[in-house]
Amino acid sequence: QVQLVESGGGLVQAGGSLRLSCAASGGLISINIMGWYRQAPGKQRELVATISSGGTTKYVDSVKGRFTIYRDNAKRTVSLQMNSLKPEDTAVYYCNADIKTVRDPYRYREHWGQGTLVTVSS
Repeated sequence: QVQLVESGGGLVQAGGSLRLSCAASGGLISINIMGWYRQAPGKQRELVATISSGGTTKYVDSVKGRFTIYRDNAKRTVSLQMNSLKPEDTAVYYCNADIKTVRDPYRYREHWGQGTLVTVSS
């Protein structure tokens, strides 16, 4: 069974940095797009950044120039380096990946991690 396990959340002061990591495991054949989403209290979940298997990246405007998404295809990991954090970045951050598995080898299915809380104090 596929698992996406996140780590690296926590409490940081405004202007500080955090690095989130996510590792995929369990019956994988291949991974297409990987990314990070976030959900702030009382708000809808939003896309933060994505990265293709070839390394093409995409960011929401509010994090451009501050966040960088990385991927290691061999290790099946995706990371999010977050710099110059702002209080409005406070949210639960979720890892997301489109994965082809042994149980369903004909198509990519979306999988989610359990979420990790990032709190930025002012």
